[in-house]
Amino acid sequence: MQGIAAAAALLCGAGAHAAERVDATTLERVVDAAIRPVMQAHDVPGMAVTVTAGGKQYEFHYGVAAKAGGRKVDADTLFEIGSVSKTFTATLAAYAQARGDLSLTDPAAKYLPQLAGSSVGATSLLDLGTYAAGGLPLQFPQGVTDTGRMVDYFRNWRPRYAAGTHRQYSNPSIGLFGYLAARSMGQPFEALMEQTLFPALGLRSTYITVPQARMKDYAYGYGRDGKAVRVSPGVLDAQAYGVKTTAADMMRFVMANIDGSGLDETLRRALATTRTGYFKVRDMVQGLAWEMYPWPAQRDSVLAGSSPQVVFEANPVARLEPPQAARSAMLVNKTGSTNGFGAYVAYVPSQRIGIVMLANKNYPVAERVKAAFRVLQYLDGQPAGEGKP
Repeated sequence: MQGIAAAAALLCGAGAHAAERVDATTLERVVDAAIRPVMQAHDVPGMAVTVTAGGKQYEFHYGVAAKAGGRKVDADTLFEIGSVSKTFTATLAAYAQARGDLSLTDPAAKYLPQLAGSSVGATSLLDLGTYAAGGLPLQFPQGVTDTGRMVDYFRNWRPRYAAGTHRQYSNPSIGLFGYLAARSMGQPFEALMEQTLFPALGLRSTYITVPQARMKDYAYGYGRDGKAVRVSPGVLDAQAYGVKTTAADMMRFVMANIDGSGLDETLRRALATTRTGYFKVRDMVQGLAWEMYPWPAQRDSVLAGSSPQVVFEANPVARLEPPQAARSAMLVNKTGSTNGFGAYVAYVPSQRIGIVMLANKNYPVAERVKAAFRVLQYLDGQPAGEGKP
């Protein structure tokens, strides 16, 4: 593990108190106790963890980025973040709305006329962005391999539920959401992300396509068979699971959500839109990609919200009317996985605390949540346990 690095000045309010409580040596013990047993139990080769408290960041690096050669994880190591990528897709769409390029209430066919007359074409961008289009599946069928076949698939797809009544987690749903957002802005999605959104957020090590000069920093993921693997190309992959980044850059994105005072007003409004609550599934409030719980949160509620029953099945929703404006006293979180990588991001804006955990193995989501809770509870001054009622 590398040493602890701290950056930025202490800020006022609850965050300042959180930072004052944090003893660097104790924090290192807390993070080690949360992370090392998980790595050992699930044979995770390497992890990068970044923690924030009151404007300070602390970085921890464990293990190797590649087994061959034993290259260690460090501050420059790039990880696949899987579905955490959806939070960037949501931000781009919300940014397009803030600029006046689209409205989340618009139907999909407005931006892809080939969908006119279809169920998906009549579905709102908001329902696509919150997995509420009526039962789109987790993945495209195998035969959907290019844009033409993608359009044909959406044109012919028939919903199981009325739009807006059920949540079924879906890469095609939010993938189309991002694709349409980019069309509303008149540029390819990848270009908008790498040339507009990432720079606007101050992200210098975040990519859809890793440039050749950074390939040496791109970790290898490891599957269940222990073999090295990286994400494979797929239709709408960039929108759904295509981002590669460092733990420090991911934390910069978290900090932009916690305190966007250094950003332009359009981007601040976009970030707030992604943390708006549109409906509830059990105790979880669904934003645009982000999933949220009132803080102090029950750990078991967060575990239930990321359980197979919620991820792989259709769940009826309780629509929030009007939508719940972004609140600071919320645990905001998102998991992400590819075949060889596992990511988890969680933060509480009101307390100015958060954690980014990036690993080069897809290990159980429940273990990510439990480890993160141990650290967040320490940062918030709570006793270790399952969270306050």
